[in-house]
Amino acid sequence: MRPIQMVDTHSQYLAIKTEVDAAIHEVLDTAAYINGKAVQQFTQSLGEYLQVKHTIPCANGTDALQIAMMALGLQPGDEVITPSFTYIATTEVVALLKLTPVFVEVDPHTFCIDPESVRKAITPKTKAIVPVHLYGHAAPMEEIMAIANEHGLYVIEDNAQAIGCDYTFSDGTKKKTGTIGTIGATSFYPSKNLGAYGDGGAIFTNDDALAHQMKMIANHGQQKRYYHEVVGCNSRLDSIQAAVLNIKLKKLDEYNAARRGVAAFYNKAFSNHPSIITPHVADYSTHVYHQYTLQLKGVDREGLVAYLAEHKIPSMIYYPVPGHKQDMFASFGLKEILLSVTDELTNSVISLPIHTEMNEEQLNYIVTHVLNFINK
Repeated sequence: MRPIQMVDTHSQYLAIKTEVDAAIHEVLDTAAYINGKAVQQFTQSLGEYLQVKHTIPCANGTDALQIAMMALGLQPGDEVITPSFTYIATTEVVALLKLTPVFVEVDPHTFCIDPESVRKAITPKTKAIVPVHLYGHAAPMEEIMAIANEHGLYVIEDNAQAIGCDYTFSDGTKKKTGTIGTIGATSFYPSKNLGAYGDGGAIFTNDDALAHQMKMIANHGQQKRYYHEVVGCNSRLDSIQAAVLNIKLKKLDEYNAARRGVAAFYNKAFSNHPSIITPHVADYSTHVYHQYTLQLKGVDREGLVAYLAEHKIPSMIYYPVPGHKQDMFASFGLKEILLSVTDELTNSVISLPIHTEMNEEQLNYIVTHVLNFINK
C-alpha cells in the first residue's frame, strides 16, 4: 500500500507533471517572473471560474485578508466580528491593524459562524464581519449578508478552505463562496484544494472602487510607478505559482469531486456509530472537504491520534486552541468569554486524511483502524 499522507501533493503533481513542467519552463524561458503572462492568464481564468468582476492576486491568504481590511479604511479600535474556531490568520490581521477582534460562536453542525451570535455581538463600534467557510463548507451567507445590510457592515469572506464551494440562496440563486460578501479572500497554500507549489493568495470583489484600492495597496500603494497614493504593502503572486495554478484551476472541480468521493466513503463507514458524528452538509451549501473532520463522543482522542500514528496513519486536530484563548490576544481580555460550542469542538474534533489521490485500499485501512480503536 502506498504511504498515507494527510495531503499527497507529490502524487497529484505526478499526474499533471508534463503540463506543469512545461508551464514552469515557459516562465523560465520568458524570464517574466513577476506579473508575467501566467499571472494575467490565471487572474482572468479564476475570475471567470468564480464569476466575479475583479480578482487581485497577492502573495498569500493572510495578505489577502489584510489588504481587504486596509482597503475598507478600518481604523484602530473598530470592531471586527469573526469566529473563534478557525485558523489564527483570520484574526491575526485584525490585531496587526490595531482593530478589535470580537469572537463569536459557530454552528455545532457546520462549524461555521453562527448568525445569532453575530447579532448579539454587534455594537456601535462594529464595522465588519469575517465569516469563515471552514473545512470546505459555506458559512450561512444569506443570513450574514442580511445582518450586515441591516447594520451597515462590511463582510469579508475567508474562503481559504472552500474555493469551488457553491452557495444556494433561498430564491435558488447560486454563487461561489468568496464572491458573496463585500470582499472575498483566499489562499493558495500547497495543501489547499487549489494549491500552488509555494505561497499565494487572491482577493475578490464586484466593487470597482474597492478593486482599484486593493490593487494599489498590494503594489506599494501605487498605480503609477514611483507615485505612491496610499500606504500599501508588497504582495504579489509570482509567475511560476500562477503557471501551476492555471493548470490546477482547470482540474479544480475534478479535485473537489474526488474529495467528495473520499468523504462519502468515510461517511458510509462511520454512519450511525454512537461515538462518531460525521460532517454535516447544510441544504444551502455544497462541501469541498478541504478537511474531513469528525466529532468524537466519549472517545480518547489523544489515544486515537497515537494509535493511528503507530499504524502510519496521520491525523490532525484543527484547531486545538480557539482564537479567544490564544496568548496573542491576551491584552484584549478574551480568555474568560464563554463560547461553549467552540470549546466543545476544540476538545472533540479530529481530521482524517483526505486528498485527490486516495485509493480504496488506503481508505479501508484508515477506517478499519479508526473503528478498531473506538470499538475496543
